[in-house]
Amino acid sequence: MLEQRYRWKNMQLREHIDILDGVRSPHILLTNATYLNYTLRKWIKANIWIYNDRIIYVGPKKPENITDCEVVDCTPYHLVPGYIEPHVHPFHLYNPQTFSHYASLTGTTTLINDNMMLFLHLEKKKAFSLLRRFNELPVSMYWWCRFDPQTEIPNEETIFSHSHIKSWLEHEAVIQGGELAGWPKLLDGDDLMLHWMQETKRMRKKIEGHFPGASEKTLAKMMLLGADSDHESMTGQEVLTRLLQGYHVSLRFSSIRPDLPNILDELHALGIDHYDHMTLNTDGSPPSFYEAGMMDRLIRICLEHGVPTIDAYNMATNNIARYHGIQHLHGNINTGRVANINFLKDPLDPTPVSVLAKGQWVVKEGQVVKQEEKMKWSEFGLQPLQLDWELTQDDFQFSMPFGVEMVNDVITKPYSISMDTASDELSFEHDECFFMLLDRKGKWRNNTLIKGFADKLCGFASSYSNTGDIVVIGKKQEDMKLAFNELKKMGGGMVLTENGKVLHRISLELQGIMSSKPMETLIEEEKSLLQLLKERGYHFTDPVYSLLFFSSTHLPYIRITPTGMYDVMNKTILFPSMMR
Repeated sequence: MLEQRYRWKNMQLREHIDILDGVRSPHILLTNATYLNYTLRKWIKANIWIYNDRIIYVGPKKPENITDCEVVDCTPYHLVPGYIEPHVHPFHLYNPQTFSHYASLTGTTTLINDNMMLFLHLEKKKAFSLLRRFNELPVSMYWWCRFDPQTEIPNEETIFSHSHIKSWLEHEAVIQGGELAGWPKLLDGDDLMLHWMQETKRMRKKIEGHFPGASEKTLAKMMLLGADSDHESMTGQEVLTRLLQGYHVSLRFSSIRPDLPNILDELHALGIDHYDHMTLNTDGSPPSFYEAGMMDRLIRICLEHGVPTIDAYNMATNNIARYHGIQHLHGNINTGRVANINFLKDPLDPTPVSVLAKGQWVVKEGQVVKQEEKMKWSEFGLQPLQLDWELTQDDFQFSMPFGVEMVNDVITKPYSISMDTASDELSFEHDECFFMLLDRKGKWRNNTLIKGFADKLCGFASSYSNTGDIVVIGKKQEDMKLAFNELKKMGGGMVLTENGKVLHRISLELQGIMSSKPMETLIEEEKSLLQLLKERGYHFTDPVYSLLFFSSTHLPYIRITPTGMYDVMNKTILFPSMMR
């Protein structure tokens, strides 16, 4: 368990009282501050006293003792709470530390994170030690507890065991269960998942749904079983349907679902102008998506689409904190809260010029103050991927009667294979490629063809996937083999090859899933990969998401999973994995 989650110790609380009594000096005094007061829904003038990571006082008075105090005149600014991202997948090439630092530079100072990667790839003791280390960073991190792997994996009952789930649920950094990608199993009678949901509710924690396209009846059923929120609305009407069933609704703006502008316009057309039960999220997009900002970008979209100023900021701050029951710590500027504060030149420009996170200057007058911290990842079991097996010619057997066709970035359907797959090369005259999903331990493989990914791709390999297994795609088997071998040398990553040469690589040296490089570097590497793939026929938006979701069984219609080719609608394995 974490030693402390802003439950200040007695000695610290006495120090806070000493500041009010003039015995001690605050560390920072913000004078003449115009700040957003959630209670009154107004901009209020006040002085704000900060000591270490806590706001000690907000009001008209100034401290008696300022001997060790930095005084900042806030006359030119409007102050708002640090932004909260409530739905973070912090493992999309980046890692939680690099992502959180980058987020903080534009004012997002609290993250509520998916635990999937930690759950699947780290032993519990190492994972919890890492959470403790994250707690030392300026950004505040909270976590979910997953109930299912979003795919079919061998020994799922061992990995997602009752004791393992319960340990995560009990952890004080975990504030919600979900997201419930496996809800069809729940409706089919999965009592163990229902028990975990009951335990989550008993602990007074929230449960987040994952209900794309769900009917009103399904939404009602899931509400009865314990779901509290959902982030999968794609239209204003879907938002309204969820609100009417009692859901808290998070409006999404992500790389593959940039729905927020249309949702807002449709909500206003429906006469909806009350936002207290709505929040905002970016749903774990790839690095390049965040080049234009994070929660500040979403607030700006809200302002541009008719959301009142105070509501727009509340949707990224107080609404989230209040929903999760952490409003005594986050989401507003009040006495006793964590000192996460954004300084704006104008309320209509949500990108801050200065940022305080836990009372530390992250950005000050446009200049980065708090540099990105170095993590000793190996101490927590996050190391380069060790592949102690070879990819041989025997592995290149493609005799499936049907392949997988891409409908969009993430939706795949079956199609009948009509060509001869005995050759070691496929023509550039069509958009079918060889496709392999390989166990990272070398025990099994799944081979088929994929249609629609690219028409001129020679070889590509990625250790980034939903389960951390290896995806290999291409027209030429020799280039596919080369890409795999380069990936192996790198200790994990993405490699693009062509005619015996490596064109591009992205190193993912943390378990083959994450990079330790700064976000700025990853953004450029990912943009280069996207451009190279587009030149070779990839015509969708986000190859990172495509790779992630090839095995994700919460999406239709056909999936390539560690257990074999999976029919989502009928919940059956059509062809089992081949043992190597």
